[in-house]
Amino acid sequence: MKPLALRFLSRRRLWSVPIGFLLVFAFFSTAFGALGVVARETHLAGVNGAEPTSDTTAPTVPSASDSAEDGWPDLSRFMDKPYGFVPVVIPITEPAVGYGAAALLAFIDKRQDERVAGFGRPNITAAGGLVTANGTSGVLAGDTRHWLDDRLQTLVGLGYASINLDFYGIGDDRALRNQPLDYSLEPLGGVARAKYRLGHSCWWTGLGYSLATTRVAFDAPSGTPGLPPFERDSQVGGVTPMLNYDSRDNFFTPASGTFAEAAAGVFSEALGGDAEFQRVGLIAMRYVPLHQKLTLGLRGDVNLSFGDVPFYLRPFVFFRGVQAMRYQGEHVIQAEAELRWQFWKRLSLVGFVGGGTAWNEFNRYENSRNLVAGGTGFRYELARKYGLHMGFDVAFGPDEPIFYVQFGSAWLRP
Repeated sequence: MKPLALRFLSRRRLWSVPIGFLLVFAFFSTAFGALGVVARETHLAGVNGAEPTSDTTAPTVPSASDSAEDGWPDLSRFMDKPYGFVPVVIPITEPAVGYGAAALLAFIDKRQDERVAGFGRPNITAAGGLVTANGTSGVLAGDTRHWLDDRLQTLVGLGYASINLDFYGIGDDRALRNQPLDYSLEPLGGVARAKYRLGHSCWWTGLGYSLATTRVAFDAPSGTPGLPPFERDSQVGGVTPMLNYDSRDNFFTPASGTFAEAAAGVFSEALGGDAEFQRVGLIAMRYVPLHQKLTLGLRGDVNLSFGDVPFYLRPFVFFRGVQAMRYQGEHVIQAEAELRWQFWKRLSLVGFVGGGTAWNEFNRYENSRNLVAGGTGFRYELARKYGLHMGFDVAFGPDEPIFYVQFGSAWLRP
Protein backbone atom coordinates (compact mmCIF):
# COMPACT_ATOMS: atom_id res chain seq x y z
CA MET A 1 0.00 0.00 0.00
CA LYS A 2 1.30 3.45 -0.91
CA PRO A 3 0.71 6.25 1.61
CA LEU A 4 -1.70 9.00 0.60
CA ALA A 5 -0.47 11.65 3.00
CA LEU A 6 -1.11 14.44 0.52
CA ARG A 7 -4.31 13.21 -1.08
CA PHE A 8 -6.97 15.04 0.81
CA LEU A 9 -5.47 18.18 2.35
CA SER A 10 -8.54 20.11 3.42
CA ARG A 11 -8.52 22.05 6.68
CA ARG A 12 -11.67 24.00 5.86
CA ARG A 13 -14.34 21.54 6.88
CA LEU A 14 -12.86 21.08 10.33
CA TRP A 15 -14.03 24.52 11.35
CA SER A 16 -16.76 25.46 8.89
CA VAL A 17 -19.51 24.17 11.22
CA PRO A 18 -20.14 25.03 14.88
CA ILE A 19 -17.21 23.96 17.06
CA GLY A 20 -18.24 21.18 19.40
CA PHE A 21 -19.82 17.84 18.73
CA LEU A 22 -20.46 18.78 15.09
CA LEU A 23 -16.68 18.61 14.67
CA VAL A 24 -17.15 14.86 14.26
CA PHE A 25 -19.59 15.23 11.38
CA ALA A 26 -17.49 17.90 9.68
CA PHE A 27 -14.29 15.87 9.83
CA PHE A 28 -15.75 12.67 8.46
CA SER A 29 -17.96 14.37 5.88
CA THR A 30 -14.84 15.85 4.29
CA ALA A 31 -12.70 12.75 4.51
CA PHE A 32 -15.43 10.31 3.45
CA GLY A 33 -16.62 12.60 0.67
CA ALA A 34 -13.16 12.98 -0.82
CA LEU A 35 -12.33 9.28 -0.57
CA GLY A 36 -15.69 8.32 -1.98
CA VAL A 37 -15.58 10.62 -4.98
CA VAL A 38 -12.13 9.39 -5.97
CA ALA A 39 -13.40 5.82 -5.94
CA ARG A 40 -16.60 6.81 -7.77
CA GLU A 41 -14.75 8.62 -10.56
CA THR A 42 -12.29 5.75 -10.86
CA HIS A 43 -15.15 3.29 -11.20
CA LEU A 44 -16.88 5.36 -13.87
CA ALA A 45 -13.63 5.62 -15.80
CA GLY A 46 -13.38 1.84 -15.70
CA VAL A 47 -16.95 1.44 -16.94
CA ASN A 48 -16.14 3.73 -19.85
CA GLY A 49 -12.96 1.86 -20.66
CA ALA A 50 -10.57 4.54 -19.40
CA GLU A 51 -9.07 2.75 -16.40
CA PRO A 52 -5.73 0.95 -16.96
CA THR A 53 -5.88 -2.82 -16.58
CA SER A 54 -3.35 -5.61 -16.10
CA ASP A 55 -3.47 -6.45 -19.81
CA THR A 56 0.02 -6.17 -21.35
CA THR A 57 -1.44 -4.18 -24.23
CA ALA A 58 -2.71 -1.44 -21.91
CA PRO A 59 -1.08 1.97 -22.37
CA THR A 60 1.61 2.97 -19.91
CA VAL A 61 3.23 6.21 -18.81
CA PRO A 62 6.78 6.81 -17.63
CA SER A 63 5.75 7.28 -13.99
CA ALA A 64 2.64 7.03 -11.85
CA SER A 65 3.29 10.63 -10.82
CA ASP A 66 3.78 12.07 -14.34
CA SER A 67 1.21 12.83 -17.02
CA ALA A 68 1.46 11.09 -20.38
CA GLU A 69 -0.26 14.13 -21.88
CA ASP A 70 2.25 16.86 -21.01
CA GLY A 71 4.90 15.31 -18.75
CA TRP A 72 3.97 17.51 -15.78
CA PRO A 73 3.60 15.93 -12.30
CA ASP A 74 0.14 14.38 -12.07
CA LEU A 75 -1.47 12.11 -9.45
CA SER A 76 -4.34 10.79 -11.58
CA ARG A 77 -2.89 7.30 -12.04
CA PHE A 78 -1.88 7.20 -8.39
CA MET A 79 -5.45 8.02 -7.36
CA ASP A 80 -6.79 5.33 -9.72
CA LYS A 81 -5.21 2.55 -7.69
CA PRO A 82 -7.53 0.48 -5.50
CA TYR A 83 -6.50 0.49 -1.84
CA GLY A 84 -7.72 -1.26 1.30
CA PHE A 85 -6.35 0.90 4.10
CA VAL A 86 -5.74 4.54 3.21
CA PRO A 87 -3.91 7.03 5.50
CA VAL A 88 -5.14 10.62 5.21
CA VAL A 89 -3.47 13.75 6.62
CA ILE A 90 -5.39 17.04 6.88
CA PRO A 91 -3.44 20.18 7.87
CA ILE A 92 -5.17 22.73 10.12
CA THR A 93 -4.22 26.39 9.66
CA GLU A 94 -7.09 28.02 11.55
CA PRO A 95 -5.89 30.89 13.83
CA ALA A 96 -8.65 30.11 16.35
CA VAL A 97 -6.83 26.93 17.38
CA GLY A 98 -3.36 27.37 15.88
CA TYR A 99 -1.51 25.30 13.33
CA GLY A 100 -1.86 21.55 13.54
CA ALA A 101 -2.96 18.45 11.72
CA ALA A 102 -5.63 15.78 11.68
CA ALA A 103 -4.91 12.23 10.55
CA LEU A 104 -7.06 9.16 10.02
CA LEU A 105 -6.77 5.61 8.77
CA ALA A 106 -9.64 4.66 6.47
CA PHE A 107 -10.63 1.19 5.31
CA ILE A 108 -12.30 1.11 1.89
CA ASP A 109 -14.66 -1.79 1.31
CA LYS A 110 -15.61 -2.41 -2.34
CA ARG A 111 -19.29 -3.07 -2.80
CA GLN A 112 -20.68 -6.03 -4.73
CA ASP A 113 -22.60 -3.72 -7.08
CA GLU A 114 -19.57 -1.58 -8.01
CA ARG A 115 -19.69 -2.86 -11.60
CA VAL A 116 -22.95 -1.00 -12.14
CA ALA A 117 -22.46 2.37 -13.79
CA GLY A 118 -23.77 5.32 -11.88
CA PHE A 119 -22.90 7.36 -8.82
CA GLY A 120 -21.47 4.51 -6.75
CA ARG A 121 -19.09 5.23 -3.88
CA PRO A 122 -17.39 2.69 -1.61
CA ASN A 123 -18.24 1.90 1.98
CA ILE A 124 -15.66 3.47 4.29
CA THR A 125 -14.78 2.93 7.95
CA ALA A 126 -12.25 5.28 9.54
CA ALA A 127 -10.68 6.37 12.81
CA GLY A 128 -8.27 9.18 13.58
CA GLY A 129 -7.35 12.19 15.67
CA LEU A 130 -6.23 15.81 15.59
CA VAL A 131 -3.89 18.10 17.50
CA THR A 132 -3.06 21.81 17.22
CA ALA A 133 -0.55 24.28 18.63
CA ASN A 134 -2.87 25.73 21.30
CA GLY A 135 -3.48 22.35 22.94
CA THR A 136 -6.64 21.40 21.07
CA SER A 137 -6.90 17.65 20.47
CA GLY A 138 -9.47 15.00 19.65
CA VAL A 139 -10.17 11.43 18.59
CA LEU A 140 -12.82 10.41 16.06
CA ALA A 141 -14.31 7.30 14.46
CA GLY A 142 -16.98 6.82 11.83
CA ASP A 143 -18.53 4.78 9.05
CA THR A 144 -20.35 5.60 5.81
CA ARG A 145 -22.40 3.06 3.83
CA HIS A 146 -24.34 3.03 0.57
CA TRP A 147 -27.47 1.01 -0.05
CA LEU A 148 -30.17 0.40 -2.67
CA ASP A 149 -27.94 1.00 -5.73
CA ASP A 150 -26.59 4.18 -4.13
CA ARG A 151 -30.01 5.70 -3.61
CA LEU A 152 -29.51 5.63 0.17
CA GLN A 153 -26.39 6.90 1.97
CA THR A 154 -25.78 6.60 5.71
CA LEU A 155 -23.11 8.11 7.93
CA VAL A 156 -22.40 7.66 11.65
CA GLY A 157 -19.63 9.31 13.65
CA LEU A 158 -18.46 9.31 17.26
CA GLY A 159 -15.84 11.50 18.86
CA TYR A 160 -14.28 13.26 21.80
CA ALA A 161 -12.34 16.53 21.69
CA SER A 162 -10.74 19.10 23.95
CA ILE A 163 -10.90 22.48 22.20
CA ASN A 164 -9.35 25.73 23.45
CA LEU A 165 -10.86 28.98 22.15
CA ASP A 166 -11.47 32.66 22.90
CA PHE A 167 -14.97 34.08 23.44
CA TYR A 168 -15.61 37.53 21.93
CA GLY A 169 -19.31 37.71 22.77
CA ILE A 170 -22.46 37.31 20.70
CA GLY A 171 -22.91 40.15 18.23
CA ASP A 172 -20.97 43.39 18.76
CA ASP A 173 -19.92 42.98 22.39
CA ARG A 174 -17.66 45.97 23.05
CA ALA A 175 -16.63 44.69 26.49
CA LEU A 176 -15.14 41.51 25.02
CA ARG A 177 -14.00 42.79 21.62
CA ASN A 178 -10.44 43.46 22.79
CA GLN A 179 -10.43 41.36 25.96
CA PRO A 180 -11.90 37.95 25.09
CA LEU A 181 -12.47 35.23 27.66
CA ASP A 182 -10.46 32.02 27.43
CA TYR A 183 -12.60 28.90 27.45
CA SER A 184 -12.49 25.24 26.54
CA LEU A 185 -14.99 22.74 25.19
CA GLU A 186 -14.90 18.99 25.78
CA PRO A 187 -17.61 17.46 23.59
CA LEU A 188 -18.34 13.75 23.72
CA GLY A 189 -21.00 12.45 21.35
CA GLY A 190 -21.88 11.62 17.81
CA VAL A 191 -24.04 12.08 14.76
CA ALA A 192 -26.06 9.85 12.44
CA ARG A 193 -27.35 10.86 9.01
CA ALA A 194 -29.25 9.26 6.15
CA LYS A 195 -29.78 10.76 2.67
CA TYR A 196 -32.00 9.45 -0.11
CA ARG A 197 -31.69 10.32 -3.81
CA LEU A 198 -34.93 11.37 -5.49
CA GLY A 199 -35.10 9.19 -8.59
CA HIS A 200 -32.08 9.69 -10.85
CA SER A 201 -32.09 13.43 -10.27
CA CYS A 202 -29.59 15.75 -8.60
CA TRP A 203 -31.90 16.12 -5.58
CA TRP A 204 -31.34 14.47 -2.20
CA THR A 205 -33.43 14.53 0.96
CA GLY A 206 -32.13 13.47 4.34
CA LEU A 207 -32.40 13.43 8.11
CA GLY A 208 -29.67 13.70 10.72
CA TYR A 209 -29.57 13.17 14.49
CA SER A 210 -26.98 14.66 16.87
CA LEU A 211 -26.39 13.88 20.55
CA ALA A 212 -23.53 15.14 22.70
CA THR A 213 -22.50 16.14 26.19
CA THR A 214 -20.13 19.11 26.26
CA ARG A 215 -18.18 20.33 29.28
CA VAL A 216 -17.73 24.10 29.04
CA ALA A 217 -15.06 25.77 31.17
CA PHE A 218 -14.15 29.47 31.35
CA ASP A 219 -10.92 30.68 32.91
CA ALA A 220 -11.26 33.49 35.45
CA PRO A 221 -10.49 36.85 33.76
CA SER A 222 -7.17 38.45 34.57
CA GLY A 223 -7.34 41.15 37.23
CA THR A 224 -10.02 39.30 39.24
CA PRO A 225 -8.09 37.57 42.05
CA GLY A 226 -10.08 35.04 44.01
CA LEU A 227 -12.74 34.63 41.31
CA PRO A 228 -13.05 30.90 40.57
CA PRO A 229 -13.29 29.61 37.00
CA PHE A 230 -16.73 28.71 35.65
CA GLU A 231 -17.52 25.16 34.55
CA ARG A 232 -20.69 23.31 33.56
CA ASP A 233 -21.99 20.49 31.38
CA SER A 234 -24.31 21.02 28.43
CA GLN A 235 -26.40 18.31 26.77
CA VAL A 236 -27.52 18.74 23.16
CA GLY A 237 -29.81 16.45 21.18
CA GLY A 238 -31.70 17.16 17.98
CA VAL A 239 -32.80 16.17 14.50
CA THR A 240 -31.97 17.99 11.26
CA PRO A 241 -34.01 17.39 8.09
CA MET A 242 -32.28 18.57 4.93
CA LEU A 243 -32.75 18.95 1.19
CA ASN A 244 -29.91 19.51 -1.27
CA TYR A 245 -29.26 19.83 -4.98
CA ASP A 246 -25.90 19.13 -6.62
CA SER A 247 -25.15 19.54 -10.34
CA ARG A 248 -21.44 20.39 -10.06
CA ASP A 249 -19.36 18.99 -12.89
CA ASN A 250 -16.56 18.12 -10.50
CA PHE A 251 -16.32 17.48 -6.78
CA PHE A 252 -12.83 18.83 -6.17
CA THR A 253 -12.49 22.01 -8.28
CA PRO A 254 -15.78 22.66 -10.11
CA ALA A 255 -15.88 24.70 -13.30
CA SER A 256 -19.67 24.71 -13.70
CA GLY A 257 -22.81 23.70 -11.86
CA THR A 258 -24.74 24.45 -8.69
CA PHE A 259 -24.78 23.17 -5.13
CA ALA A 260 -27.59 24.22 -2.79
CA GLU A 261 -28.73 22.93 0.58
CA ALA A 262 -31.40 23.81 3.13
CA ALA A 263 -31.33 22.35 6.64
CA ALA A 264 -33.43 22.99 9.75
CA GLY A 265 -32.25 21.60 13.08
CA VAL A 266 -34.67 21.12 15.98
CA PHE A 267 -33.04 20.50 19.39
CA SER A 268 -35.13 19.57 22.39
CA GLU A 269 -35.21 17.87 25.80
CA ALA A 270 -37.46 15.27 24.18
CA LEU A 271 -34.58 14.44 21.81
CA GLY A 272 -31.96 13.99 24.53
CA GLY A 273 -30.84 17.56 25.19
CA ASP A 274 -31.31 20.02 28.05
CA ALA A 275 -32.34 23.05 25.97
CA GLU A 276 -34.98 23.98 23.39
CA PHE A 277 -33.64 25.72 20.29
CA GLN A 278 -33.62 25.69 16.50
CA ARG A 279 -31.01 26.31 13.80
CA VAL A 280 -31.71 27.04 10.12
CA GLY A 281 -29.02 26.91 7.46
CA LEU A 282 -29.16 27.83 3.76
CA ILE A 283 -26.22 27.64 1.37
CA ALA A 284 -25.94 28.13 -2.39
CA MET A 285 -22.87 27.89 -4.62
CA ARG A 286 -22.72 28.58 -8.34
CA TYR A 287 -19.79 28.01 -10.72
CA VAL A 288 -19.85 29.87 -14.05
CA PRO A 289 -17.30 29.21 -16.85
CA LEU A 290 -16.65 32.70 -18.25
CA HIS A 291 -13.96 31.39 -20.58
CA GLN A 292 -12.08 28.16 -21.18
CA LYS A 293 -9.47 29.31 -18.67
CA LEU A 294 -11.60 31.57 -16.45
CA THR A 295 -14.10 30.37 -13.82
CA LEU A 296 -16.27 32.53 -11.57
CA GLY A 297 -17.50 31.09 -8.29
CA LEU A 298 -20.27 32.63 -6.18
CA ARG A 299 -21.36 31.51 -2.71
CA GLY A 300 -23.98 32.71 -0.23
CA ASP A 301 -24.83 31.47 3.27
CA VAL A 302 -27.58 32.25 5.75
CA ASN A 303 -27.47 30.77 9.27
CA LEU A 304 -30.18 31.56 11.80
CA SER A 305 -30.63 30.44 15.42
CA PHE A 306 -33.61 30.73 17.72
CA GLY A 307 -34.35 29.80 21.32
CA ASP A 308 -32.00 28.85 24.14
CA VAL A 309 -28.98 28.09 21.94
CA PRO A 310 -25.69 27.24 23.71
CA PHE A 311 -23.25 30.05 22.94
CA TYR A 312 -20.81 27.67 21.24
CA LEU A 313 -23.49 26.63 18.74
CA ARG A 314 -24.38 30.17 17.71
CA PRO A 315 -23.61 30.89 14.02
CA PHE A 316 -20.40 32.72 13.17
CA VAL A 317 -19.02 34.56 10.15
CA PHE A 318 -16.57 32.29 8.38
CA PHE A 319 -14.93 32.87 5.03
CA ARG A 320 -11.32 33.34 3.96
CA GLY A 321 -9.70 36.11 5.98
CA VAL A 322 -12.02 35.83 9.00
CA GLN A 323 -11.07 33.83 12.08
CA ALA A 324 -13.47 31.01 12.99
CA MET A 325 -15.71 31.45 16.06
CA ARG A 326 -14.58 35.06 16.59
CA TYR A 327 -17.55 36.91 15.09
CA GLN A 328 -20.65 35.17 16.39
CA GLY A 329 -24.24 36.30 16.40
CA GLU A 330 -27.73 34.95 16.76
CA HIS A 331 -27.89 35.19 12.98
CA VAL A 332 -25.28 35.36 10.23
CA ILE A 333 -25.40 36.12 6.52
CA GLN A 334 -22.35 36.08 4.26
CA ALA A 335 -21.27 35.92 0.63
CA GLU A 336 -18.02 35.29 -1.22
CA ALA A 337 -16.88 35.50 -4.84
CA GLU A 338 -13.84 33.86 -6.41
CA LEU A 339 -12.24 34.19 -9.84
CA ARG A 340 -9.78 31.51 -10.99
CA TRP A 341 -7.61 32.10 -14.07
CA GLN A 342 -5.67 29.12 -15.43
CA PHE A 343 -3.15 31.36 -17.13
CA TRP A 344 -0.53 28.83 -18.29
CA LYS A 345 -0.81 25.07 -18.68
CA ARG A 346 -1.55 23.68 -15.18
CA LEU A 347 -0.96 26.94 -13.28
CA SER A 348 -3.75 29.20 -12.01
CA LEU A 349 -4.12 32.43 -10.09
CA VAL A 350 -7.05 33.01 -7.75
CA GLY A 351 -8.60 36.21 -6.42
CA PHE A 352 -11.44 36.33 -3.91
CA VAL A 353 -13.46 38.74 -1.79
CA GLY A 354 -16.17 38.20 0.78
CA GLY A 355 -18.45 40.03 3.16
CA GLY A 356 -20.58 38.99 6.09
CA THR A 357 -22.67 40.20 9.00
CA ALA A 358 -23.39 38.75 12.44
CA TRP A 359 -26.24 40.28 14.40
CA ASN A 360 -28.78 39.74 17.18
CA GLU A 361 -32.56 40.12 17.20
CA PHE A 362 -33.72 38.92 13.79
CA ASN A 363 -36.09 41.84 13.10
CA ARG A 364 -34.16 44.62 14.85
CA TYR A 365 -30.66 43.97 13.50
CA GLU A 366 -29.03 44.79 16.86
CA ASN A 367 -25.35 44.57 17.86
CA SER A 368 -24.26 43.86 14.30
CA ARG A 369 -20.69 43.24 13.13
CA ASN A 370 -19.99 43.86 9.45
CA LEU A 371 -16.88 42.24 7.99
CA VAL A 372 -15.05 42.32 4.65
CA ALA A 373 -12.04 40.24 3.64
CA GLY A 374 -10.24 39.20 0.48
CA GLY A 375 -7.02 37.87 -0.90
CA THR A 376 -5.22 35.96 -3.59
CA GLY A 377 -3.83 32.50 -4.18
CA PHE A 378 -2.10 30.07 -6.48
CA ARG A 379 -3.19 26.65 -7.81
CA TYR A 380 -1.53 23.73 -9.59
CA GLU A 381 -3.63 21.17 -11.49
CA LEU A 382 -2.46 18.12 -9.55
CA ALA A 383 -4.75 15.46 -11.05
CA ARG A 384 -6.17 16.40 -14.46
CA LYS A 385 -8.39 13.33 -14.76
CA TYR A 386 -10.21 14.35 -11.58
CA GLY A 387 -10.11 18.12 -12.16
CA LEU A 388 -8.17 18.48 -8.91
CA HIS A 389 -6.22 21.68 -8.20
CA MET A 390 -4.01 22.23 -5.15
CA GLY A 391 -2.34 25.35 -3.82
CA PHE A 392 -2.55 28.06 -1.20
CA ASP A 393 -4.38 31.29 -0.38
CA VAL A 394 -3.36 34.34 1.60
CA ALA A 395 -6.32 36.33 2.94
CA PHE A 396 -6.50 39.77 4.55
CA GLY A 397 -9.38 40.70 6.82
CA PRO A 398 -10.23 42.49 10.06
CA ASP A 399 -7.39 40.78 11.97
CA GLU A 400 -4.02 39.32 11.02
CA PRO A 401 -3.43 37.78 7.55
CA ILE A 402 -4.36 34.09 7.33
CA PHE A 403 -2.62 31.44 5.24
CA TYR A 404 -4.63 28.50 3.85
CA VAL A 405 -3.57 25.26 2.22
CA GLN A 406 -6.19 24.41 -0.40
CA PHE A 407 -6.76 20.91 -1.77
CA GLY A 408 -9.59 21.28 -4.23
CA SER A 409 -12.13 24.06 -3.85
CA ALA A 410 -12.08 26.43 -0.89
CA TRP A 411 -15.78 25.60 -0.64
CA LEU A 412 -15.36 21.82 -0.59
CA ARG A 413 -18.69 20.09 0.04
CA PRO A 414 -19.09 16.28 -0.21
